[in-house]
Amino acid sequence: MPALTIAGSINQSGSSVSGAVHVAGGSCFDQPNVIGLTGTLTDGNVSLTSASVDRQVITFAGNITIKANFPDTLTGTYAINGGCANGDQGNVTGYSMGAFNGSWYGNLTTAGGADIHWGTDQLGQVGPSSEGSFGLTGTFSFDGACFNSGKLTPGTYPTPSFILGTSVALNIPTDNGTIAFVGTAGPDEGGLIVGTYTVTGGSCESTGTGYLSPWEY
Repeated sequence: MPALTIAGSINQSGSSVSGAVHVAGGSCFDQPNVIGLTGTLTDGNVSLTSASVDRQVITFAGNITIKANFPDTLTGTYAINGGCANGDQGNVTGYSMGAFNGSWYGNLTTAGGADIHWGTDQLGQVGPSSEGSFGLTGTFSFDGACFNSGKLTPGTYPTPSFILGTSVALNIPTDNGTIAFVGTAGPDEGGLIVGTYTVTGGSCESTGTGYLSPWEY
């Protein structure tokens, strides 16, 4: 099978862990489906078992490494029993995502090459939701003739605004149209969010690329 990607939230209470994730890749899993996980974490050793999805049960076993100022990392193995992916097994690697809070600024670049500076001093993260995503909140400002400000519409996967693993989706109604941004985030709060955007409604409909950085103002 091709490589699978897994994203969601995992919570710990004592030695017990539980979570909700989404699996993408291959033809045996439908990414919108929420997959519940339960298991244990003891002395860095983690064991997880998924709920049955189309008769498929995924088990994980591995070790979590914690290093100050770096994302937690997971290395181990997985196996799938039952259903379409029965018998698939191999290695699994993963890392934690830091919270996306505080000040984030960057540029939106139109297809014609013009830059619009955008950002927020109050990006906030709420959740996790029952789908394993985290809602995003904040009011954005813009430098340029098209927009002055806009407030994020918080949501849960697949409705923006949210972060799920490294996937970021923003919906920003402004005073002159609505900005829809879809991007990919770095593995921690010190990374970049890079993606594409579309503006609909108003007098400045456009498409292009964009980024947000915690280092720019």
